[in-house]
Amino acid sequence: MMEDGEVVELLVERTDSKRIVGNVYKGKVTSVKPGLQAAFIDIGLERAGFLHASDLDHDDDDEEENGGRGRSRHRRIPDIGRVLKTGDDIIVQVTKEPISTKGPRLTADISLPGRYLVMMPKGRHIGVSRKIDDRKERGRLKKILQDSRPQQGAFIIRTAATSGSDKAIEADVKYLSDLFAAIDANNRTATAPALIHEDVGMVVGLIRDIFKEETSRLVIDDEKDYNRLAEYVKTFAPELRNRIQRYKGDLPIFDQFEIEAEIRKTLDKRVWMKKGGYLIVEQTEALVSIDVNTGRFTGRRNQEDTIFQTNLLAAKEVARQLRLRDMGGIIVIDFIDMENEGNRKRLFNEMRNHLKRDRARHKVFQVSGLGLIEMSRQRVRPSLESQLSNDCPYCTGVGKVLSMETMSSKIERLIHRIAIVTKETRLQIQANPVLALYMLEERPEQFRELCRSFDIELNVMDDPTLHVEDFRVVSLDSGKDLIAEFEKKTQRGNRR
Repeated sequence: MMEDGEVVELLVERTDSKRIVGNVYKGKVTSVKPGLQAAFIDIGLERAGFLHASDLDHDDDDEEENGGRGRSRHRRIPDIGRVLKTGDDIIVQVTKEPISTKGPRLTADISLPGRYLVMMPKGRHIGVSRKIDDRKERGRLKKILQDSRPQQGAFIIRTAATSGSDKAIEADVKYLSDLFAAIDANNRTATAPALIHEDVGMVVGLIRDIFKEETSRLVIDDEKDYNRLAEYVKTFAPELRNRIQRYKGDLPIFDQFEIEAEIRKTLDKRVWMKKGGYLIVEQTEALVSIDVNTGRFTGRRNQEDTIFQTNLLAAKEVARQLRLRDMGGIIVIDFIDMENEGNRKRLFNEMRNHLKRDRARHKVFQVSGLGLIEMSRQRVRPSLESQLSNDCPYCTGVGKVLSMETMSSKIERLIHRIAIVTKETRLQIQANPVLALYMLEERPEQFRELCRSFDIELNVMDDPTLHVEDFRVVSLDSGKDLIAEFEKKTQRGNRR
């Protein structure tokens, strides 16, 4: 997705790892944890899904456009131990993809989105998106829905329905009612665990959830998907037909729109901004930290103004990076500290304004005394970084490896202990070529001292198959692994 000539979102779906958010499953309860008010549900995936008690029933007080995910303040949460038992079958929907070691997040309050409406089969109310603030339009849409809705199901009118015709909204009601009837029929015949409804693919999902009035065009380079979209919009959104374009250029589509370079930058920790300032983006298991720096920007007036201008540019870029990299959870932004309280308030408002286009639910807190803005952002799927990259096989995601000096000292201490415990006199150190060369060229005196002190013969051999932090110590006489021998003897000694 591009806004004002900049890439703001990049959604990735591969044939071997399609998204599962929105899919409906007939699952089997594998365990109930009353202490957590949660149950684990087998839906046929590698890891069991997590279902919290608050997601068992529908809340008819909710009128948000998020498909019934909001919660009434005074809502009573049922005791999950009384509702579910191990071995029970239950219909659930995925609301969050598996992330890291966690299985998918599930809800039993099914939500079926259409172009103009969201249907929740367990409810009965009619809601209107709070983003539709015209009272007359809200009343018009509610009346259309009241006249055409079926007996079963709650409906929420989405923002896209604004100015929508009676016929289009009635068609959406029929589509969603028929869809639920098909899910219900599949549930009666399926044996848990089983997929009973697969949500539309990413391409059609874009039309349904994102392609709205403010979108100028959708450009697609795949003929098959182009034809599928043309058929879909002909039925559900004919007004969009002329804004879908088939790309036939010679250059790859991402190169034509200068997107390929942006994709490469999404893995960089440093993000340069206009005027020379930059961000440092660090993603960890617990939170995302973003540090703002003035860099080469020196400003024209005074220090406070330079800092304020840098922070304003950073607020815009942070909002873009959150969407582009799809970072969620707790986010801490370390803006450059400002003395002026008015500037702090303006920065907070600027941050909120730039986040208005973000489709993910988020909450932003005022600038703290340390110049930090803390916020939370909905995490539905793994971040873009985790989709595009794997942990480094050397540092396993830490970002650092032990220095050659540290590794050499570690080996020296181990040789000292091995010589005393095993009584071996002829030893060989096998190490990565970089480490072996360092020991031979930078630490020869230390190893000669070891040989003199323990009356041993010691040589170093390089082995390119070894990790830079890995090494072996073997006996030149017997070929035994002396590290394993040393550990065996010290364990025996400890048991005695």
